Amino acid sequence: MSGNDKVRVRGLSVHRPIIYGNTAWLLTPEERATVNPDHTHRWTVALRSAASAPGKVGDADDLSYFIKRVTFKLHETYPTPNRNIDKPPFEVTETGWGEFEIHIRITFVVESGEKPISFYHHLKLHPWGPKPNDPASGEPPAPSPPLSPIHSWKYDEIVFSEPFQVFLNTLNAHPPTPLPKTKRSLGPGTSENSFTDGTEAPEFTQDMEKEEADRLEAARKAVIAETDKRRAQLIEKEQELERLKKAVADAQ
Repeated sequence: MSGNDKVRVRGLSVHRPIIYGNTAWLLTPEERATVNPDHTHRWTVALRSAASAPGKVGDADDLSYFIKRVTFKLHETYPTPNRNIDKPPFEVTETGWGEFEIHIRITFVVESGEKPISFYHHLKLHPWGPKPNDPASGEPPAPSPPLSPIHSWKYDEIVFSEPFQVFLNTLNAHPPTPLPKTKRSLGPGTSENSFTDGTEAPEFTQDMEKEEADRLEAARKAVIAETDKRRAQLIEKEQELERLKKAVADAQ
């Protein structure tokens, strides 16, 4: 980088929306016989852009202009549990039978000057809540559901605070695809977003982004209020302690 390129742009922050998570499919008996009789699911864990490509969860944008590598650390029982992915799509597909936590590490391009960051994702293979034919659901019995994929995705934003000028130029040259205002259909059977049972393909929208921002702001205000409350209690206890110390000194 030249001298000017090494200068950070003060007072500026640039964010890039991403999603990370997994999709899982139940293996058929024929597939289990060819893969591993003990394995029940095929799954893909991925890091993608938040905006969705046609018929797909996320992945509308190529993130390689600012991401050099994504490392997925799988359960130690998998061969080579550390999977380094150096070009899109940033994803790993495997088969298995159990859920576990996956460590996702993002390494940025050299010119960014940014340190790697990490996320954790709990691999999801089964839907949440009672099944439609579960008596506990209060619904009438229903046929077994089709072999639909299970979805578990989280929205986040990578924030670059005071980026180098050369990296800022790269970011400005690749604006993210805007999120839709409201949810759209991602394909047959996926016209609704569901975050309760995981069986519908989610699409992240501006409305959902605002809702998340509102939740974070409410949480921030709650933390500040609790901090102020604890600080007032501490001051009161310190004042009481000083009064007791004075009373002891006077008595002596």
